[in-house]
Amino acid sequence: MADTTVVTSAQVEAWLRAAAGELNAHADELTALDSAIGDADHGTNMARGFAAVVDKLDAAGDDSPGIQPLLKSVGMTLISKVGGASGSLYGTLFLDMGKAAPDAAEIGVADFASVVAAGVAGVVGRGHAAVGDKTMIDALEPAVSALTDAAASGASAADAARAAAEAAAIGRDSTVPLVARKGRASYLGERSAGHLDPGAASATILVQTLADTLGDAGGSQADDGGAA
Repeated sequence: MADTTVVTSAQVEAWLRAAAGELNAHADELTALDSAIGDADHGTNMARGFAAVVDKLDAAGDDSPGIQPLLKSVGMTLISKVGGASGSLYGTLFLDMGKAAPDAAEIGVADFASVVAAGVAGVVGRGHAAVGDKTMIDALEPAVSALTDAAASGASAADAARAAAEAAAIGRDSTVPLVARKGRASYLGERSAGHLDPGAASATILVQTLADTLGDAGGSQADDGGAA
């Protein structure tokens, strides 16, 4: 039976592939959300960026790197392939996760939570957004808190990720009534209220696919559906 207390580089790679598939499947939905309060390209950009991530994984073949170089490679790929603020922010997320990760093939769940927290802190530092600003941070900050708390309580990697996904979905949905204070949507002022933030939606897809991937690998309880 797989060790449920660790996250492996193979699981991280499987997560990235699953995220690419889900982002592609939800590309039209994400772009529709972005068309209401942004530049109408979020879904297209995210799908293109993660397709490039998969291409890079395919090119590596069986020569799978450790968690640190894998995450750094993802960050650099997203920065180069995803346009606008999304490329910078998602690239920073994975680059800073990579900087915080060990150059190893596996990592304990508590340490993995710290790695994710470092990535989200990098996004906050880059975009200067906080919970309530109607951005991806509304999904990512609660997800990190839930992941960290679950890991500290001794939860398996799968169950900790599941708690993170549930928190991310709640944070995502909380953006609907908010007035945007950061990003392109902030230009709309009060008119940004009543719309789901596309960045929070794509961030939740990432966290949900992490939970799904670790759940499949670790034999956790059945998942409760998609994120966005």
